[in-house]
Amino acid sequence: MNRLLLLALFAFPLLADNAPTMEQRMTAVEAAAKSAQLSGDNAWMLTSAALVLMMTGPGLALFYSGLVRQKNVLSTMMHSFVLMAVVTVIWAVYGYSLAFSEGNPFIGGFGYLFLNNVGAAPNADYAATIPHQTYMIYQLMFAIITPALISGAFAERMKFSAMLLFTVLWSTIIYFPMAHMVWGKGGFLNAYLGGKVPCFDFAGGTVVHITSGISALVCALYLGKRINYPREAMKPHSLVLSVIGACLLWVGWFGFNAGSAVAASGLATSAFVATHFGAAGAALSWMAAEWVKHGKPSMLGGISGAVAGLVAITPASGFVQPFPALLIGLLAGVFCFFMVTAVKSKFGYDDTLDAFGVHGAGGTLGALLTGVFATKAVNDALKDAPLGWVDGHPMQVVNQAIGVAISWGIAIAGTLIILKVVDLLIGVRVTATQEIDGLDVSLHGEEGYTLET
Repeated sequence: MNRLLLLALFAFPLLADNAPTMEQRMTAVEAAAKSAQLSGDNAWMLTSAALVLMMTGPGLALFYSGLVRQKNVLSTMMHSFVLMAVVTVIWAVYGYSLAFSEGNPFIGGFGYLFLNNVGAAPNADYAATIPHQTYMIYQLMFAIITPALISGAFAERMKFSAMLLFTVLWSTIIYFPMAHMVWGKGGFLNAYLGGKVPCFDFAGGTVVHITSGISALVCALYLGKRINYPREAMKPHSLVLSVIGACLLWVGWFGFNAGSAVAASGLATSAFVATHFGAAGAALSWMAAEWVKHGKPSMLGGISGAVAGLVAITPASGFVQPFPALLIGLLAGVFCFFMVTAVKSKFGYDDTLDAFGVHGAGGTLGALLTGVFATKAVNDALKDAPLGWVDGHPMQVVNQAIGVAISWGIAIAGTLIILKVVDLLIGVRVTATQEIDGLDVSLHGEEGYTLET
């Protein structure tokens, strides 16, 4: 098709008496190339948005639901599914505006309320080659999965109504401000659009994984342990579901990270490669650590490691070369294994599905290591300025630490306040009878599995 276009532009007009000049033909070629670039970028970003949504449902829904007991499989799936609808509504009404319209360094303004001024024309501040609406819908998918990750900490014991109210408040008070600070124009931590502290976070290490992981720990501590935990064994009811979910997460993560290049570009390719290498390294290192400690590797360990690697490489994916990405994954697998075994056992908290041990810990490690391995050889958006320690800029590790500290602080304080408010209004925990019966029946009146008679 491109050859036919060039032929039409150059050869055919030469037969006419009023043939265009060379300058006119070159302008036409440039316009055609730009149109192709716009179309290609938009196609990639819409595909990436779909991939990120797939990470929540079915990816996270299957991954989490397979890890709980059979009597809670549907209620756990319900968390991921319903947030696909709830977060979409508040994002359209005010969430996108608070995250991405111009405001102050800590929160956006009201310029995009009800998606006003968000249409087919590009927003050059964020993505000059795709419609603003495409960028908006892509960012929505991040806003959906982030609170869904928290649900892994309170699975099997939080009221459904409390989860809904908690999510609306948490998204408003924690996620939207953090997204603005890191990615919004003029945000305090934005490295490219007028921020005060340049914290590199390519696809959500601080915004998504640290905030959700730390909030998950606060939720686990506030709600307390499940009945009979840890005296009673509470094993996953279906690792098959969890393996399928984890593999969907792995595939969807390419939209999460490579899509954050916001173009079908070489940077997207680099982020794609880094993402895959990080996941592979962590899957192997987690299984190796498990093999050493317990004498055998497990499927659960493998998929947990892969997710830990995906988490850790997320902030670094658009800044690091392939082998540093592999190293980040290797370190993340061992570190997160230590967090969900030794640390969790030491302190005795009941983080049901290890949302803190994987997302909070892995996100923190990845954000800090981004400051070490970020290099202008991969991402030259700062125009030849050194990025990380490997470029001779060790101060970037400090900038990353500031971003991590802010994420931790906002997540801890905000989540505790939100839980207190929700608890006072409607209560956060199910009754003992409901928990023993299982949330599928007691909260939703249905069962995940039935036996035919």
